[in-house]
Amino acid sequence: MDLKDIEKALWGTGLISRGGFHPGPDDLIPEAAGDVGTVVVVGNAGEAMWQVFSASAEYARRDRDDHTLNAWTERVLSDVAAALGARVVFPFGGPPYHPFQRWAQKADSVFASPIGPLIHPVYGLWHAYRGALLIAERFDLPARAPVANPCESCPDRPCLTTCPVDAFSEQGYAVPRCVAHLQTAEGADCIEAHCRARRACPVGRTYQYVAEQAAFHQNHFLRARLAAANEEPGF
Repeated sequence: MDLKDIEKALWGTGLISRGGFHPGPDDLIPEAAGDVGTVVVVGNAGEAMWQVFSASAEYARRDRDDHTLNAWTERVLSDVAAALGARVVFPFGGPPYHPFQRWAQKADSVFASPIGPLIHPVYGLWHAYRGALLIAERFDLPARAPVANPCESCPDRPCLTTCPVDAFSEQGYAVPRCVAHLQTAEGADCIEAHCRARRACPVGRTYQYVAEQAAFHQNHFLRARLAAANEEPGF
């Protein structure tokens, strides 16, 4: 097996291999997975996944189920894993949660951005991780050429100055301020076209999510944050 076999199995799903690594004892691979020689992280970039997911049965019930993307991901990647004789784990369904950020940084050339999400030198901020294939075989992985963090050559850092409510700064992400803004008429643009801070990033703009995709993710984020706030003691 090699990465080409993984890519072939993913063909037509809109999902792509985001690289792989050979896990060590500090990578927190679940014991239930047994012996794992290679981990291949799977995700999406741009709108390719959206085109497949938005035509699915799971998406059709989005008004009744707020976890349709997770359900679609689980179905699709479970089938891929079965075809490859692999196990699959997901970044959702916890706690406890698997360390996908760590795995992603071991598998691919991605870096922490000033606003939080990992930035890719090609996809920019328009990508995500949907699962990881845990494969018993330890197969060869292609060497990665050294890649610089694109944020280090971006002196203006517009991602930190574009948010209309200054939710992002060097000190972190003010989630309550962002959520409050998204609930206003002025926040509609951040829902319908996605976060202004992300859109300000000059890297990977050709992969920016289409409007329907942006609205789906932003509405899901808003509902999740409001639900979490309602569950907090004393709210």
